[in-house]
Amino acid sequence: MAETEVISLGCRLNAFESELIRERSAAQKNTVIINTCAVTAEAERQARQIIRRTRRENPDSRVIVTGCAAQLDPTGFAAMPEVDKVLGNREKLDPANFLDDSKAQSIVVSDIMQATETAAHLIHGFGGRARAFVEIQQGCDHRCTFCIIPFARGPNRSVGLGRIVEQVRTLVDQGFREVVLTGVDICSYGFGLPGNPKLGELVRRLLAAVPALPRLRLSSLDPAAIDDSLFDLLATEPRLMPHLHLSIQSLDDVILKRMKRRHLYADVDRVITRARAARPDVVFGADLIAGFPTETDAQFKNTLSSINALDITHLHVFPYSERPGTPAARMPSVCVTERKARAQRLREAGTQALGRFMANQVGNIATVLIERDGLGLSEHYAPVRIDVDTVAGQIMPVALTGTAGGHLVGAPLL
Repeated sequence: MAETEVISLGCRLNAFESELIRERSAAQKNTVIINTCAVTAEAERQARQIIRRTRRENPDSRVIVTGCAAQLDPTGFAAMPEVDKVLGNREKLDPANFLDDSKAQSIVVSDIMQATETAAHLIHGFGGRARAFVEIQQGCDHRCTFCIIPFARGPNRSVGLGRIVEQVRTLVDQGFREVVLTGVDICSYGFGLPGNPKLGELVRRLLAAVPALPRLRLSSLDPAAIDDSLFDLLATEPRLMPHLHLSIQSLDDVILKRMKRRHLYADVDRVITRARAARPDVVFGADLIAGFPTETDAQFKNTLSSINALDITHLHVFPYSERPGTPAARMPSVCVTERKARAQRLREAGTQALGRFMANQVGNIATVLIERDGLGLSEHYAPVRIDVDTVAGQIMPVALTGTAGGHLVGAPLL
C-alpha cells in the first residue's frame, strides 16, 4: 500500500478524530492507523483482532494503534508483535507523532486525566460522506459505575463557539448538508467557557451563525441534563432534526442507582413527554445495557417493557462488559450467557419498534438526505431507499410508499 489508511472503531467522536488523523497523516506512506474503542471488553477484543488482520494483509506497512483502548492499555498494545507504535488520545492529533522516525519510542501516551482544555481542531472535509461530525466537547466528569471512558478521555472540556461555527461553515462550504454535534458528554457543554453557555444556547447561536446549514443533529444526550432552551428549539427550529438519542442504559430504578446514573425512569418519561409536547413527531433512540451486575429477570423486564411504554424507536444495545478498575466489575455478575440472551431480546424489541415506526410512516412525506446509491436518512433517522438516480448530498421530499429489507421505500416528489 502507498497511502495512509485509517481504521475507525467505535463512536462518532472517534469518527471525527479519524478524519483529523487522515488529514494530518496524509504525508505518511505505507502506514495503517487503527483508532480503537474501549467502551466494552468486546470492543477491545475486536480491536486486537483487527490489528492482527491488518498486519497479515499489510506485512510491509507501519501499524500505529491509538484511541481509547490504546490510552488505557498502551503497554499491552505495544507488546503485540503486529504493532509498531502506540499513541494516546491527545498524541494522536499531533501530526509530528506520525513521522516515520526509527528512533521514536514505541509508546507516546500522556496522562489524559491531566487534560485541562480541548484543542479546537478544524477538519476540511469528510471524504465520501453526506453527513459530518463536529466535536464540541471532550471528556466526562461523571463516574457511572460501569464506565471506563472518563479515564480514556479525561475530564469535561468544551470547544469555543467561534471555532465550532468556523468548522461547520467549512463543512457547509464543502457541500455537507447535515452536521452531527458530538462529544463524550455533550449535555455538559459549556462548563469552563465564558458565561458557561448550555448546549441549547450553542445550538441556537450555531444555527443563527450558519444559515446555510440545512440539518443539525445531536449525538447522545444525558436525560438528566437537557436544558430548557433545547426543548424550546425543538419546538421552533425545523433545522434541528426531530430525533433525540438518550443515554439511558436501564429503565429500572434500582439498576440505575447501582449504575450511579443521574436519572430514574420518571426523568426519562418526563424528557420524552416534554419533547413530544414541543414537537409531536420527535422520535427517540436509547443506549441500553443488558445484564448489568445484580440485574434480576424482573428488573430486566422493566427495561424491556418500557421500550413500548415510552415508544422508543432506535435502540443501541450492549451486553454488560466488565471493565477492570470500575466499581461495577466488583459487583455480583449476571452470567455471560444470560447477558447475551437479554441483549438479544432487547435488540428484537428494537427491531419491532423500528418496524412499527416505519410502517406508520407509509403514506407520509419525509425529507431525505441522500448518502449513497439511492439510500438516505429521513429527518427521523429512518433509512430510506429511493429507486431513482440520486446524488449524495441531495435533500429531497419523498413520498413514503412502503417498507422492504429494513428500509422505508419512497418516490421523490418533483
